[in-house]
Amino acid sequence: MLLGVIPVAGIGLLVLAGVDNRAVDLLAQFTAPMLITMVLLTAGLGLFRMRAAAGLGTLTSLVLTLAVWPQWFPRASEPDPEAAVVRVYSANLFYLNNDTARIRRSIEAADADIVVLIELASDPAASVDELLAGYPHRAASMRLDQTRGPSRSLVASRWPLAVRADPPDGLHAVAATVRTPLGPVNVVGVHLTRPWPFQHSWGQISQTMALEAVVKDLTGPVVVAGDFNSVSNARIGKMVQRDIGLRPAAGFPGTWPGALPSALGITIDQVYASPDLAFVSRRLGRPTGSDHRPVVTEITRATD
Repeated sequence: MLLGVIPVAGIGLLVLAGVDNRAVDLLAQFTAPMLITMVLLTAGLGLFRMRAAAGLGTLTSLVLTLAVWPQWFPRASEPDPEAAVVRVYSANLFYLNNDTARIRRSIEAADADIVVLIELASDPAASVDELLAGYPHRAASMRLDQTRGPSRSLVASRWPLAVRADPPDGLHAVAATVRTPLGPVNVVGVHLTRPWPFQHSWGQISQTMALEAVVKDLTGPVVVAGDFNSVSNARIGKMVQRDIGLRPAAGFPGTWPGALPSALGITIDQVYASPDLAFVSRRLGRPTGSDHRPVVTEITRATD
């Protein structure tokens, strides 16, 4: 038992130390479910009066709590109580998910003002007017040909929008400026590649640098939503905050994989906003048939 707890504590310490290593970065993605599992395990050890193991489990839980804290309780702007609130629905739909009716029910239940969809598959794309009834203003990316079928990313809104220029090569994204009650808000839907060892670690880094170039070219408030394939307190999430200057919504409960209870999931589906905006709330949406859960956030103007 002790031999199992000690390596988990080591992972937490490496993440806390900010070790810039691709293996540590991959492990950092799973610190939240590690914490939940360790708390449950420690409670069980306590019930069976295994005091030494329970003590070590408690210390490990504390280390993991410190490691996860920036993800669950990130630095946040203060909401302006007098400003309007804009609701954003964002989801990775999975490019083989053709359950248009289920996706539609999820979008309807969220009752969002702006919808950001990643990996929109062929059948839902062919029925986009039905899928996005009530969202007449849309911007879509170029088609991305996956190994088993094409997909697109899309921003849809109840309010008029202006389509932004196509993103740089190598970055799968879509951008639009939406005329909201808060004024013009730039909305970017993005999908970063998977981390090492599934893809070379430079892939995510170069795409984040390309995203930085997109955001730096925008004027006014910015919301970036989508599948980052990274939690906010791992390497890519730190780059988004440090280099691009965006702040994440709180990352609990998790969004992937959808088959697990959300408390044991990891939040790779993120919503970031510029400091002049503030998050009012963040929750998960109804399932869409994807292996990712949708995210519903409410955003308003930040106080000066």
